[in-house]
Amino acid sequence: MPDTHPPLWTAQDIALATGGRIEGGVFDAAGLTYNSREIKPGDLFLALKGARDGHDFAGSAFEAGAAGALVERPVDGGPCIVVPDTLKALEALGAAARDRAPHIRRGAVTGSVGKTSVTQAIKAGLDLAGPAHASIKSYNNHIGVPLTLARMPQTVERAIFEIGMNAPGEIAPLSKMVQPHAACVTTVGPVHIEAFSDGEAGVAREKAAIFQGLGPGGLAIVNGDNPWFDTLHQAALHVGARVATFGSETFHDARLIDFSPFDGGARVTAEIWGRTHVFPLKQSGFHWGLNSLAVILMLDALDVTVETALAALGEFSPLSGRGEIRTVHIQGGAFTLIDESYNANPLSMKAGFLSLGAKPVERGGRRVVVLTDMLELGDQSLALHAGLSEPIEAAAIDVVHAAGPEMRHLYDAVTPERRGVWAPTASDLADQARDLVGPGDIVMVKGSNGSKASLVAAALLRLERDEVPGA
Repeated sequence: MPDTHPPLWTAQDIALATGGRIEGGVFDAAGLTYNSREIKPGDLFLALKGARDGHDFAGSAFEAGAAGALVERPVDGGPCIVVPDTLKALEALGAAARDRAPHIRRGAVTGSVGKTSVTQAIKAGLDLAGPAHASIKSYNNHIGVPLTLARMPQTVERAIFEIGMNAPGEIAPLSKMVQPHAACVTTVGPVHIEAFSDGEAGVAREKAAIFQGLGPGGLAIVNGDNPWFDTLHQAALHVGARVATFGSETFHDARLIDFSPFDGGARVTAEIWGRTHVFPLKQSGFHWGLNSLAVILMLDALDVTVETALAALGEFSPLSGRGEIRTVHIQGGAFTLIDESYNANPLSMKAGFLSLGAKPVERGGRRVVVLTDMLELGDQSLALHAGLSEPIEAAAIDVVHAAGPEMRHLYDAVTPERRGVWAPTASDLADQARDLVGPGDIVMVKGSNGSKASLVAAALLRLERDEVPGA
């Protein structure tokens, strides 16, 4: 049967939205991307300029099946729409996608920790409720947000967007682009603080800027347990938003009563809008107690029932590099790997140690952390790295392996009996993977993405292949 779905964009619609001119003929686009290696037949190729000029890859995009290209100068290989600035044209396309589908309920999420996982958990709930759309990966910046908007089909009912930042002034424009009906700040902590003269206070103000995109009657969802609650709350009230809070105190709209981790998950007891619920999670990290409440409030704001939200949370597994748990068989037994290698900051490190400390260990096994540098901490880096020794001790972590010059400060700060291996880089530590673990261990790998903690996680996973015949 022929495909009855309307195209995501026609050439005429793109030209109208961007003010561009069509050259080489009209076309229909089923999707769009700026990466020529990700082109699928029928996609629109976006020739963005960055470290490399996207125009140089237009030919490859057409060879891969691109239906057309959005360009600043004509290119060979297929039809194109010529605009003065492809990034601004992408922004215009995103705004047009938003405006042509006013029926779609939109939500936005930011935060120092947990925004990607919370966004994807919300998407899981939206999918159960009906046709939905969401950010993929961590598409949360000046390219990712308009791209996600421009990819939004008119046929969906709800959409959720992740919004991030690296420097002051980035969140408000992105939120105003999305114009969410509800916006959430998961938490605020010492992340990207080197970009702010007043450190964490500046981060809190920047995160609170997500509420500037809310329209009349919009809902701001705020973590009431966060030290920066007042900053976030006042920012929401300043734009005239309604406010819903989640936290552990009795006055919150969603209150965490108990979080009980077990092997492979946890049980949460919470009071939501005055009604008590007990529900399971496939997440065992303590931070997921509050995260789950943020998810429920956001879904409720997007017209998804609490019951549907709980069903989605019960099936939502940890994302790759964000708490994924694997059993790795080696000679003499097996160890448990908790892969937190995608990102790290002082807040998420402490949460990870707390969760690891709560996990029971087999006889002869150890609680082991493998840590690489936390980045973008500015002149507070030394103190923040060394300061992790206290939560490590409180969580009764047995062994600390570390890589990188900043993690050397932590390695030197922990007690001698906890020191394992230190290496200059994650690659060097990965080369010693077999020396880091033993049968019965529970091992958490965590570090900033830029410090390559994933190399160590991958090396630990490979131990099964290398040591167990037939694996």
